[in-house]
Amino acid sequence: MSKVLIIGCGGVASVAIHKCCQVSQVFTDICIASRTKSKCDALAAKLAPTTATRITTAQVDADDVNQLCALIRDYQPDLVMNIALPYQDLTIMDACLACGVNYMDTANYEPENTDDPAWRAVYEKRCQEAGFSAYFDYSWQWAYQEKFKAAGLTALLGSGFDPGVSQAYCAYAKKHIFDTIDTIDILDCNGGDHGYPFATNFNPEINLREVSAPGSYWENGRWVEIPPMSIKRAYDFDQVGPKDMYLLHHEEIESLAKNIPEVKRIRFFMTFGQSYLTHMRCLENVGMLSTTPIQFEGHEIVPIQFLKALLPDPSSLGPRTKGKTNIGCIFTGKKDGVEKTYYIYNVCDHQQCYQEVGSQAVAYTTGVPAMCGALMLLTGKWSAPGVHTVEEFDPDPYLDALDRYGLPRKENYNPVLVD
Repeated sequence: MSKVLIIGCGGVASVAIHKCCQVSQVFTDICIASRTKSKCDALAAKLAPTTATRITTAQVDADDVNQLCALIRDYQPDLVMNIALPYQDLTIMDACLACGVNYMDTANYEPENTDDPAWRAVYEKRCQEAGFSAYFDYSWQWAYQEKFKAAGLTALLGSGFDPGVSQAYCAYAKKHIFDTIDTIDILDCNGGDHGYPFATNFNPEINLREVSAPGSYWENGRWVEIPPMSIKRAYDFDQVGPKDMYLLHHEEIESLAKNIPEVKRIRFFMTFGQSYLTHMRCLENVGMLSTTPIQFEGHEIVPIQFLKALLPDPSSLGPRTKGKTNIGCIFTGKKDGVEKTYYIYNVCDHQQCYQEVGSQAVAYTTGVPAMCGALMLLTGKWSAPGVHTVEEFDPDPYLDALDRYGLPRKENYNPVLVD
C-alpha cells in the first residue's frame, strides 16, 4: 500500500496516472497536483469509477519550494513523481529533501531562462570543461548525490523511454548479452501522422530547443559536437519502414558513458520528416525559437512560448495520430571473446494507445516507464540512497513490468548496423 504524489497533469502525466490506477494494489492512493487544479479534477473524475485507487487533487506551483513542502507535508506520500517540466526538477528535489521523501522524474534539468547570468556562468564553464553545449545535462541533479545519500533517500532520474527504457536496455545488454559493449546506437523513430502541417509530439518548447541545438556524441572518451541536424542516416524500422534520422545530443549518453565506461561510442538518432524540418528552420530563421524575451506592443513575450501557444496541444493529438513508434538500442560488443551484435526495441501503436488511455504513443512511451519506475521504488526492487539513473539498477524487473503494462520488448540478434 503506497501513497504517491504526482506533480503534473499534461499528456505524459495523464498516461502515467492512468497506468498507476491500473496497478491499484500498489498505488493505493494518489494525489494529482498541478498549477491548474481543474485539469487534475477532470482527470480524477474520469478515472475514479474505473479504479480502486483513491484519487485526490491539489493546486501547486512547482516553482515554489514552500508550496511544494506544504503539500508534501500535508499529503505525506511515499514517493513524489515529478512529471511536470524539466525546469522544475531542482525545486521538487529540494522539497523532497526538506520533507524526507523519495523522488523520481522523466527528464533531466534544464533552465527555463537560459539568459539568467548565474546559470549562464555555470553553463559556460561546463561547455568548456565537458565539451558539449546542450542546455540540459545531469550535473545539476548529480550535485544532489551526497544530500540524498545522507538523508537515506532515493532520487531516480529520467524514467521515461529515452532517457529511461533506453538505459535499461543497455543495462540488460551488459548483464545478459555482452561481456563488454563497444558501441551503442539509440534509435528513436516516430512513424505517426497527425495530419497537421506542423506540430510537436511533446511540449513544444522542450522539443524545439532539443532539435535545434547542436548534436553531439561520445567517442573514445570525449564529446564530439556537430552542427544541428548535420549527420543524417536512413534506417528501415520494423513495422514502420524506411525513415531518415538525425544525430542529436541526448541526456542518457552522458550517464551511459559514466556507467558503462568501456563503451567506445554512443550515439542518439531521431527520425524527422522533411516538412517538420522545413517548418522548424523557417521558425528558427525568424527568431521564433528564441528564449530571450522581447517587447511587443508594451508587453514582454518569449518568442518560443508564444509559438507554443499557437501550436496544437500535444495532448490533443491522440485521436488524430495514426502509425507506430519504434524505439530501441543497437549494440556491438564481445561475449566470451566473440564479436556479436544485438538490437532490443519496442514498437508502439498510436491508435492502440489512444483507445487504452486517450493518448498518442509518444506520451504513452514516456508515461508507462514513469509508472514502472515508481513501481520499482515502491516495491523495493530498486532501492539505493543517492541520485541514480535507470542503468544503475537491475533491468530485469523493470523490463518485465514494461512487458506486462504496455511496452513489450522485441529482440534481433543480427540487426542492420548504422554506419
